[in-house]
Amino acid sequence: MTARLSQINKRRAVTDRAYSVWCTNCKTIAEHDAMAAVLIRGGGIAASCCAHLLSEAGLKPATEKLDRSKLPAVMLSAGTQQLLRDVFGREDLLVDLPQIRKRIVAWGPDAKPLILPHSAVVLSEEQLLDRIQEGLEQNEHGSQQDPEWTIVASTNLCRKSIEHAFGRRIAAASPVTLKTTCDQEACWIESLERGWLFLLPKSEDNGWLLSVGDSVQALLGTSRLIGDQIQGMGASRGAFPSHPRIAMPLSETGWLACGTAALGFDPLCGDGTGNAIREAILASAVVRAAVNGFDVESLVMHYQTRLLAGFRRHLASCFDFYKTGHGGSWWGEQLTELQHGLQWCMQQLSGCAAYRYRLNGFTLEAANDEFHRA
Repeated sequence: MTARLSQINKRRAVTDRAYSVWCTNCKTIAEHDAMAAVLIRGGGIAASCCAHLLSEAGLKPATEKLDRSKLPAVMLSAGTQQLLRDVFGREDLLVDLPQIRKRIVAWGPDAKPLILPHSAVVLSEEQLLDRIQEGLEQNEHGSQQDPEWTIVASTNLCRKSIEHAFGRRIAAASPVTLKTTCDQEACWIESLERGWLFLLPKSEDNGWLLSVGDSVQALLGTSRLIGDQIQGMGASRGAFPSHPRIAMPLSETGWLACGTAALGFDPLCGDGTGNAIREAILASAVVRAAVNGFDVESLVMHYQTRLLAGFRRHLASCFDFYKTGHGGSWWGEQLTELQHGLQWCMQQLSGCAAYRYRLNGFTLEAANDEFHRA
């Protein structure tokens, strides 16, 4: 009996020492997390998501917000709404907003309008950012002179990258007054010979018209669907590129590109905000994993490969839409550029290793229960 008690006590001592080492390691990681210098450059949706997720993890990032024009109208799908609620832990984040319950689509030469069910809400980007900040601690902790990690989340700030663009599609957003007969719970999409139109009601009698390709006046002049919904139109907010774009490299040791600094999406697919949120979730998880000792080289490669694969899926989705939009030279040019983009993505992804990490909630963990620590 005495010998058996001695063995039990020895096992308990070993277990206690292991538990003590584990606690010490956890404390060291937590202290490192708290001290890690992280800078976020940008003030849009991706930057806000990164700042909140890293603050929740204890890293207290510094934010460098830059003035830029905000999108006048954003349509958030049901999936994107849920992503935002999950990230910020706010079920009330998007209450009392105008609802879009259907899409009315005329896509293709002489296509008859189709009415499809939809579930989305509409607000401006500025309104969305204001709602996000309500009830949150301000995450601006002063400038980091020499940050350990920088998340670049605003266009034209990532000087280490080169933008690759696939297409030459120019878009314009114009405020419009709607006819009383226009369905306020529908968004409208129409393809035309030299571009396409997207009409998004914003309130009872006004909305926003996005025109891609030819001038808005020229496109409305040949419209068979959307033109009949508009009573009057104001001056556009200026022209901007709407073709898919990607910055390369997307990540290196010490920095990541995220949001508009990383990828630019064609608004036709309607999930730019959702993609920005997903990029922010992954970017924040990569930074946390790097701070916690995972191999940095494999982390930045995982981040770049994931975003490249997502961009390739976006190009493929665009190709499917554009090949059925209309015939003619304008649509043919867009398809050619999208094909170039798909080939370019395949070249970039060739030889890439299998994903070594996976997301578990908002945390990155090694795949196949392997540990890749430096």
